[in-house]
Amino acid sequence: MKNIILILLVSFLGFAAQAQEKKNKNAKYITEVNGNCEQCQKRIQKAAYSVTGVKSAIWDIETHQLSLIFNEEKSSPLDVKKAIAKVGHDTDEVKATTEDYDNLHSCCKYERL
Repeated sequence: MKNIILILLVSFLGFAAQAQEKKNKNAKYITEVNGNCEQCQKRIQKAAYSVTGVKSAIWDIETHQLSLIFNEEKSSPLDVKKAIAKVGHDTDEVKATTEDYDNLHSCCKYERL
């Protein structure tokens, strides 16, 4: 009887360990970030790189798409969006405060919805 319980317990623990989600160390993510120019590009990319775990951040001026490669064990897309909003740029989930937006250079002010 003890052997059966032990076997069941070990089996259960083995399945539970396999079921845990493994975090991706090179996760790819694309999101939209509002901005206008090369000055915006530098600011957005610098804000993204300030987040621990971000390995690559490239913002395209024409498409407004930010392409990220990051370590999911250290950060999330939401962490990056919050950092970008703090420097005055809106994302799909996190909007910059009016104060942060107003601190942008005049050429960087985009149409807010």
